[in-house]
Amino acid sequence: MIGQIISHYKIFEKIGEGGMGVVYKAEDTKLKRTVALKFLPKGLEAHEPERARFLQEAQSASALNHANICTIHDLQDYEGQQFIVMEYVDSQTLRQKITLRRGEVTSPLQVNDVVTYAIQIGEALQEAHSHGIVHRDVKPENIMVNMKNQIKVMDFGLAKLKGSLKLTRTSSTVGTLAYMAPEQIQGEEVDARSDIFSFGIVLFEMLTGHLPFRGEHEAAMMYSILNEEPQSISRFRSDVPSYVTSLITKAIQKDPTLRYQTIQEMINDLRNSLMVSIRSLKEEKSIVVLPFVNLSSDPEQEYFNDGLTEEIITDLSAIRSLRVISRSSAMTFKWTKKVIPEIARQLNVQYVLEGSVRKAANNLRITAQLIDSANDTHVWAEKYSGTLDDVFDIQEKVSRSIVNALKLRLTPKEAEHLAERPIPSPLAYEFYLRARQEILKWTEVGLENALKYLQNGLEITGENALLYAGIAYVYFQYFNLGLKEEGYCRNQAESYTSKAFALDSDCSNANFVRGMLISWHQPIEGIKHFKRVLDTNPNDFDTLFFFSCLLGTLGRRHDVIPLEERTIKIDPLNPAAHFHSGFNRLWEGKYSLAHDVLNKLHQSFPEDVLTKWSYGLSLAYLDKKEDAGLIFEQISREQPGTVFANLGLAFTSALDRKKSETITMLDSNPCLQKPLDFQFAYWKTECFALIDEKERALDWLEKDVDLGMINYPLMNEFDPFLANIRGEERFKKLMERVKKEWEKFEV
Repeated sequence: MIGQIISHYKIFEKIGEGGMGVVYKAEDTKLKRTVALKFLPKGLEAHEPERARFLQEAQSASALNHANICTIHDLQDYEGQQFIVMEYVDSQTLRQKITLRRGEVTSPLQVNDVVTYAIQIGEALQEAHSHGIVHRDVKPENIMVNMKNQIKVMDFGLAKLKGSLKLTRTSSTVGTLAYMAPEQIQGEEVDARSDIFSFGIVLFEMLTGHLPFRGEHEAAMMYSILNEEPQSISRFRSDVPSYVTSLITKAIQKDPTLRYQTIQEMINDLRNSLMVSIRSLKEEKSIVVLPFVNLSSDPEQEYFNDGLTEEIITDLSAIRSLRVISRSSAMTFKWTKKVIPEIARQLNVQYVLEGSVRKAANNLRITAQLIDSANDTHVWAEKYSGTLDDVFDIQEKVSRSIVNALKLRLTPKEAEHLAERPIPSPLAYEFYLRARQEILKWTEVGLENALKYLQNGLEITGENALLYAGIAYVYFQYFNLGLKEEGYCRNQAESYTSKAFALDSDCSNANFVRGMLISWHQPIEGIKHFKRVLDTNPNDFDTLFFFSCLLGTLGRRHDVIPLEERTIKIDPLNPAAHFHSGFNRLWEGKYSLAHDVLNKLHQSFPEDVLTKWSYGLSLAYLDKKEDAGLIFEQISREQPGTVFANLGLAFTSALDRKKSETITMLDSNPCLQKPLDFQFAYWKTECFALIDEKERALDWLEKDVDLGMINYPLMNEFDPFLANIRGEERFKKLMERVKKEWEKFEV
């Protein structure tokens, strides 16, 4: 059906299939919006019971209007085919989220995350129950989690409306056995308490990755639910608080009269458990600094407000005992109307700092207030007045007030960091803030403006490590974004980092740029620079992210997982924080897991070329070469001549064993002719191996190892594209060297 127009809906792709229907992503050509179309599976269109359930799904869900329930727009009949038009939810199922965790991509879902999801699921069920609708099929497959961690409950095909007739005698027991309440299994009347039982099973599985009742086949599972006690959560993990365990135990009582009698009771207990959890956070205090509100009449002053926000984030990020939400996630709440407790729950933080700035010429008036999200009360609030010359003092006072309020003990190095004045002139500092705002536009014009501002700052201060590091970063981004010739920009970036180091060998910004410049051809040296940044700023998102990707490429899984977890903790709303949990799996040979993550990210951010490229590569590794080819061709149309475009076309030809076309593509871009990046060198090796150019593949593999590629498990075992060179003596000899380097490698 892909490519067809049905009624006024143009179908793009199939996004799901199950017993209750086949779902496609489509465009509503009248209203110009993306929707999902759900059809009955082939062969069931003529079955009256299935058509009745299909109609019931549309009727049930369309009666509900709630943020946590997938909206039904319409039910249509086109040439004898009934289909439901519903909200397109750009997300993954709760099942996928649980599976990714249980598949050891990362640690189990955090307790607070589970409770936060559960409150949203509960509110969706409460909405249904208030309309006399019992879902009857609550399970992870029917619950979606979007990129903003918002829940959407789906699939009301088995829902029972109060007062409606049963569809068939067996419809009272349809559903998914592992999640059914005892009364549902026995064919008795179901009510809201049956959904509560299923909901409890889902909570148990979110926390443990296992089901509370066991059975290798249907009869054994049925017996366990009806007769056996559930397994203990503590058998699988020890960090679940007793009050969470207790509410799940109450939800999955076999006798409905012993369960929660309404979903609202359960939601209340979930909310209370979240508040208790926030209050009892002792192991790591956490904070988000919300964007300071501009009270000036001039909207051009936004750069100053955002800059002040970022500087306070940077100050606090240096404190190892405090988890600080990064700029990207914090800035998503600019202009937000969300209340403080809701923001805190979404970010899983204990404290929220909010404030405002009124800047008129050289005069400043800044207010700041620290809020405890557990009870939405002010810990402190303060007003600061002065001139631009006082901005550093005000910034330090705000940071120190937070430290004092949270009773944080600073190391001498952390205390020194708070007192630093890396740019002594307020006017030069203002130029620096303007430059940062321009860089974040990620355009050539923005980088040009940033360069001018940084140079203006140097004219005021003379030599300055932070300004030099800023210029180095601009030149790095020129070639990183493909805007200017790499050789010249790389030399300039190197030159300015050297100037910064001559003034301050510990300059974090310069260490980050130097790490980015050398990591992918001198990984050991790059690691040293990234570690220096994290020694000073353990919450620096960019360093954590790229350090993770570097170690992931090298196959250092045990070193990578803590970095992945940390980036998600400090920047949960940033898609990049989730990207490397897919990208890094490619280098571990876990291609299905990589595909699941990258597919969802690609659907959510179709314009991001690195995500698109990595998704295409995951398809290629899974031997879905036609699908991979479509992705690579799309990149070549959108960004012709770029390194990812040419490399993608090289892979497309190589997968079809077209030698001359592959070689032409590999020779068509300077970054591929003589790559300085061991990732590009590795991908070039794979292309030569695929077209059976064994000697050239081995030549490039040796060059790749010389550049620092030592991912022994991937090369020696997992990578399917290297299969036809593994028997070569040169390969075996090279692997002896790689294995030794792999085994002695230390982070």
